[in-house]
Amino acid sequence: MTRTLISGGLVITAAEELHADVLVENGRVVAMATPGSQQWTAERVIDAAQKYVIPGGVDAHTHMELPFGGTFASDSFETGTQAAAWGGTTTIVDFAVQTVGRSLREGLDAWHAKADGKCAVDYAFHMILSDVNEHSLKEMDLLVEEGVSSFKLFMAYPGVFYSDDGRILRAMQRASVNGGLVMMHAENGIAIDVLVEQALARGETDPRYHGEVRKALLEAEATHRAIQLARVAETPLYVVHVSAEEAVAELAAARDKGLPVFGETCPQYLFLSTDNLAEPGFEGAKYVCSTPLRPREHQAALWRGLRTNDLQVVSTDHCPFCFKGQKELGRGDFSKIPNGLPGVENRMDLLHQAVVDGHLTRRRWIEIACATPARMFGLYPKKGTIAPGADADIVIYDPHTEQTISAETHHMSVDYSAYEGKTVTGQVETVLSRGEVVIDRRTFTGRPGHGLYTPRSTCQYLS
Repeated sequence: MTRTLISGGLVITAAEELHADVLVENGRVVAMATPGSQQWTAERVIDAAQKYVIPGGVDAHTHMELPFGGTFASDSFETGTQAAAWGGTTTIVDFAVQTVGRSLREGLDAWHAKADGKCAVDYAFHMILSDVNEHSLKEMDLLVEEGVSSFKLFMAYPGVFYSDDGRILRAMQRASVNGGLVMMHAENGIAIDVLVEQALARGETDPRYHGEVRKALLEAEATHRAIQLARVAETPLYVVHVSAEEAVAELAAARDKGLPVFGETCPQYLFLSTDNLAEPGFEGAKYVCSTPLRPREHQAALWRGLRTNDLQVVSTDHCPFCFKGQKELGRGDFSKIPNGLPGVENRMDLLHQAVVDGHLTRRRWIEIACATPARMFGLYPKKGTIAPGADADIVIYDPHTEQTISAETHHMSVDYSAYEGKTVTGQVETVLSRGEVVIDRRTFTGRPGHGLYTPRSTCQYLS
């Protein structure tokens, strides 16, 4: 492994901004110093003058190759992690799925098989708990011990991933003992299914009705219920893909009581809205995801939540389906449109645009995209920061370059962009993953298999 010197850039972490030279050796950051103050020698010198030097992004919510609605997410671990690298993300935490009637181990092994030797950047797994029973509860303990320390449950999707309140409570009680973190898809799926059936009976089949039946109040109700169940179980709770103002209010109220409740939102809820779902023809299908896009007025509450720390993390929920042949499965019936959007490549740039627009500070950008997800899911300080001893997952970021987001130029294996034509300021220039250059001045130099599986400790906000 060569020695690399990154010189003259503005190093930005969640804690500080400072002009510094960064010395990398054997895949780790070994030293930092005032520019030019040390006469370090290195085989590779990267000039970062006028650039930001930031930690590689940690995207704690991706779904590569996820089976859903009779099809599969269109990004493999190979294509999805390459796209992540292009977008300045150097660690993903994907979701292994337990099939109903099968063990957690079987699901986890299947996801290891999908990812092993394929990834361009480092990866870890959460476990989707679809079948809570005595055996799977015991397995939770074993998974936490080996570094799969978070478990996702669904209040939505009856007949697929759904768990009733009793099963959720049992899983939460187990997590309170073994130190695992329960992640919740908080929507009242039983009530939503009634509204779906009624809408279709009225002939309301277009994509926009997907957003109309998945009411914000049913997200808020489920969020409230999840919080109360977590209180009963005396366990922390992490609510995924928060999209509605009313759900943010539930999280804020819980946090004001001092409860260990955390919330994540995603770029699609910050930058897109029901206007996209209502695009003419069948174009709105491109924007079908759950929780759904909300009316634009919800965005202010999400930005405010990110500033006040009532929301702590921005992940992508990257779950791409091609428009042709996949999203089209729902022509004439919005409930059959595969749920999910592509975004793993766009997150860091969109959040930098939020800095440009005045929604976030630079340090908060790094906090919600790198440091907090790493801490939340037991990867810090190996990931999520630039400091001696940390993995050399480093992005040289040009804050001045303008780019236009487009399916023509993105690297995700999907035939459209959710942000087509949007111009943003800022672009990833060079990316190091554990000291190895995987993007070199906008050229991919990485390889499948460079990315390593990374076991995690438990949530670092609770110790």
